[in-house]
Amino acid sequence: MKIGIIGAGNVGATLARKLIASGHHVKLGNSRGPDTIRALAEEIGATPVSAEDAVKDVEIIVISIPFGRIPDIKGLLAAVPRDVTAIDTSNYYPYRDGAIAEVDAGKPESIWVGEQIGRPVIKAFNAALAQTLADRGQPKGTPGRIALPVAGDDERCKRLALELVEDAGFDAVDAGVLADSWRQQPGTPAYCTELTVEQLRFSLSSANKARAPENRDALLNLFLNSAAPLTHEDVIAMNRKGQEATCSRSRP
Repeated sequence: MKIGIIGAGNVGATLARKLIASGHHVKLGNSRGPDTIRALAEEIGATPVSAEDAVKDVEIIVISIPFGRIPDIKGLLAAVPRDVTAIDTSNYYPYRDGAIAEVDAGKPESIWVGEQIGRPVIKAFNAALAQTLADRGQPKGTPGRIALPVAGDDERCKRLALELVEDAGFDAVDAGVLADSWRQQPGTPAYCTELTVEQLRFSLSSANKARAPENRDALLNLFLNSAAPLTHEDVIAMNRKGQEATCSRSRP
């Protein structure tokens, strides 16, 4: 498929690399222009473009920029055909993004994103660390393969996003409609915990919406104030331990 990725940070660049390796054609764009990402794009086999060109003549658009910068691309997708799938990989962290009253009041993050850009999105690839996306993918059928949730209202668009998750090396789990996508947001048991399909489904069903923001902020405080550098394994373990607080019952 023809894919345009907006954002060339850790997640955007990693997804570009993985999807190109799976045979997709990827344009990689950012707000600073193609010259700033040309070397990276050439290394991974993507076409470096502006953010404006990243959304042209593609079947899927992946939005992979910080949550607080989503309003910066308001209008960017205005002329994009409605049958083009838009995937949101972002996560809301008030510490970084500033407080957003609607999200703080409980509006699911990706519904807010869709309102900012003027079209509904599919929420995918948000519930994994960049290193997980880069290094932990495995062939389909591998025992213990990590699963990732995908939520959205348009079944055709969601099916395409599920296929991309599989292409990237992960089991794709349909996490329901976008109104339920809070179940894969920061502070929930499904978020950045590297679970199998069965574990992920249980964690999605066990999430506690009221406690998730508090848990998100408590975990971030632990990460920021760690006395020693944290390894990838440390972060996953801390997420698993801390996010059990949002479950209504223990994980199997």
